[in-house]
Amino acid sequence: MKKYLLEPIVFICGAVIMIFELAGSRVLGPFFGTSIFVWTSLIGIIMGSLSIGYWLGGKISDKKPSLLILSWIIVVSAIFILFTSLGQFFVLRTLPEYIQDFRLRSVIASIILFSVPSILLGMVTPYVVKLKIKKISTSGTTVGNLYAISTIGSIAGTFFAGFYLIPEFGNSNILFFISILLTLISLTVFILYNRKISCTLSIFLICIIGFFYYRNNNKEKEYIDVDTQYNRVIIYNTIDKNTDKPIKMLNINNEKSAAMFLDNDELVFEVLKYYRLAEHFNPGFKKSLMIGGSGYSFPKDYLKKFPLSELDVVEIDPKLTELAKEHFKLKQNQRLKIYHEDGRTFLNRTQNKYDVVYMDAYKSLITIPYQLTTKEAIQKIYNVLNNNGVVFANIISAIGGKNNLFLQAE
Repeated sequence: MKKYLLEPIVFICGAVIMIFELAGSRVLGPFFGTSIFVWTSLIGIIMGSLSIGYWLGGKISDKKPSLLILSWIIVVSAIFILFTSLGQFFVLRTLPEYIQDFRLRSVIASIILFSVPSILLGMVTPYVVKLKIKKISTSGTTVGNLYAISTIGSIAGTFFAGFYLIPEFGNSNILFFISILLTLISLTVFILYNRKISCTLSIFLICIIGFFYYRNNNKEKEYIDVDTQYNRVIIYNTIDKNTDKPIKMLNINNEKSAAMFLDNDELVFEVLKYYRLAEHFNPGFKKSLMIGGSGYSFPKDYLKKFPLSELDVVEIDPKLTELAKEHFKLKQNQRLKIYHEDGRTFLNRTQNKYDVVYMDAYKSLITIPYQLTTKEAIQKIYNVLNNNGVVFANIISAIGGKNNLFLQAE
């Protein structure tokens, strides 16, 4: 068994690296969004940390190659991943108080939460290379095989995390899962080498991780925290600052995306009331399109205010529609049709014609998906309009100065 133990270790650690990185985007999302700055910080820090790990793993393996030391490297990485899971909220809530620059804040958060586990995981493959090399004449083949196995593991981890783990289990559960997985690998080695103290410590760590996992999933939560295929979504009750009335808020990647009064049907966000001006610009409109559903605040208002009109809503994330039905009183209505796809692909293929088009799609924070901002996208919107059709686009921008260049371009 010992003969074939190292290859599975390299494969699993390669998979864990990519699962950890993808889960990292959901860790940062609710606090910093998922802009290009956040992704750049996360990928850059993890890649830099892996490079340090490759170098450090090679240095340590030259001095003392030992499967037991490799096991300790892996179990310590599990401990720091557990720290990431348990400490993320404190770190991400505290940093904005001391660091104002958004880009620097993203970099520092990535260093604190992701650098040490990535360094430790990066040490694994070069360390295993040293353990596997028996003679110089086959060293090239050994190195190539091990790095191929690690890369295949990373590919498997990428697809497994992106297509299944994150949407099904959420980032916090995933971090607990990979912590236990890495600890079990170490425990297996310790058992094979009859290291009773090490086995005891590994079992103790598994119990600690299990305890925090149980507490995380069984405590009374003040909010709903859900990972979808596209977003990290948090739903919670709070008080509206403008009216002092209780509301239910839907946050998507650090953006207050939708809200609902708990005691009436009025719109919480004043900006959405401007969409009602469609009646002024195109009286008697019958059919409208809205790109971006989120919590379906305006679609519900539309159906109430315009009882003779129909509305098609394009929302890329089907889970948001499900959450809107469950938590935001979205009901089935014959005048409402919902399409789950990218707004641009819908515009490219639809043969429908509309009297009004509402644009309210956001990628993160104040960022509109670029594919909906191009000249070609605007042409597609124009093509779906009836005569006298009108377009309302929600664009967050300065009115003048250097910060309104995007508004001018649109």
